[in-house]
Amino acid sequence: MKKISTAIMAAGKGTRMKSDLPKVLHKLNDRSMVHYVIDLSEKINSEKIVLIVGHKKELVEEECKSRKVEFAVQSPQLGTGHAVQMTEAAFENYDGDVLVLSGDVPLLTEKSIRALIDEHQKTNATATLLTADLDDPSGYGRVMRDAGGSVECIVEHKDASVEQLKINEINVGIYLFDAGHLFKALKAVKNDNSQGEYYLPDVIPMFIADGLTVRAVKSESFDETRGINTIDQLKEAETILNQRG
Repeated sequence: MKKISTAIMAAGKGTRMKSDLPKVLHKLNDRSMVHYVIDLSEKINSEKIVLIVGHKKELVEEECKSRKVEFAVQSPQLGTGHAVQMTEAAFENYDGDVLVLSGDVPLLTEKSIRALIDEHQKTNATATLLTADLDDPSGYGRVMRDAGGSVECIVEHKDASVEQLKINEINVGIYLFDAGHLFKALKAVKNDNSQGEYYLPDVIPMFIADGLTVRAVKSESFDETRGINTIDQLKEAETILNQRG
């Protein structure tokens, strides 16, 4: 079985939280939400956990100093691909898989991530993405699969055909990668988009073009994959956590 390590994106501001606090430090049942993501990384026996910090990084570092994590700094913040690239030094000479999580997605279950790992390793995939079915997937990238269930492409909503728009399976932004292929591909990602940012999903079409295996696993519910961007969403997440017991 290949080794697993985890990179957690935790560099962002909480702009829509109406707060200058780093987003991942907002409290969920009196715990900063980043702790739930670190907990999950530990449950799957991550060999290494790298927290990518940026906005007011000293606050995040202080909050997490008692946890077994390393820090990688993303400054300035130039997108998700750039964020993960900042962990390359931490994974030097590492031969295994890297799970990429977001520090503002605290409801992810161990069951879904174990299913992701199992599929990835069973099929010897280069990348495996977590997906979800949505009744109304408007605005989300649709996951196109071939007859064998491998990912053929991810089509953005605005680029999708009428037929593709009927697909309800969306990419939720949680990935498991072979480390060697990941860092090699990140060097080739371009930032020629309206935001001038480097996007992590841009490595997926590179792998597919190279004939490498890309798989996808559906989470049990979209709710567990939600990013928390507002105080209302924070309250909803608390309700979900409390219902789980």
